Amino acid sequence: MLARMKPFLASTILALLPAAALAAGPAPLGPNGGRFGAWTAATYGSGDAKICYAFATPQSSTPAVQGRGKPMLTVTNRKGSPHEVSLTAGYDYPKDAKASVTVGGKSFDFFTQKNVAFSTSGADAVAAFEAGNTATATGPGPHGHPVVDQYSLAGFSDAYKAISAACP
Repeated sequence: MLARMKPFLASTILALLPAAALAAGPAPLGPNGGRFGAWTAATYGSGDAKICYAFATPQSSTPAVQGRGKPMLTVTNRKGSPHEVSLTAGYDYPKDAKASVTVGGKSFDFFTQKNVAFSTSGADAVAAFEAGNTATATGPGPHGHPVVDQYSLAGFSDAYKAISAACP
């Protein structure tokens, strides 16, 4: 009897894997796996807990930081809280450190917590991202020296439109 059940169990498990994977992980928004130029758009969760986000990795970083994780610039929309802009440094910021992002000559302040910096003016930063070409993130590195990451804003507007439509 167990031998006859194995094919049934295997086919049932294989049929459920895609649904389970989609329920458990992020889902890309739009064409090409959610890619819009240098940006990627995706959602996570559902209902009131649904989170929509667009992110990019830097085109360049100076200086090189040994053992650094993956830095990212992210914009997140969730119910009741749109325009959350954050930087993931790839290392822990020094305590009470400040970071900034500059777009087209306009600078935006960020406060830090462990390895993430959060914008104090997300809506203004998003508007600058939509109008700009590049964003320059600057923050203190693990040894006190400034670390500068350059992000392309190519595709940001389309990625932001996708997350705004998915999480109005």
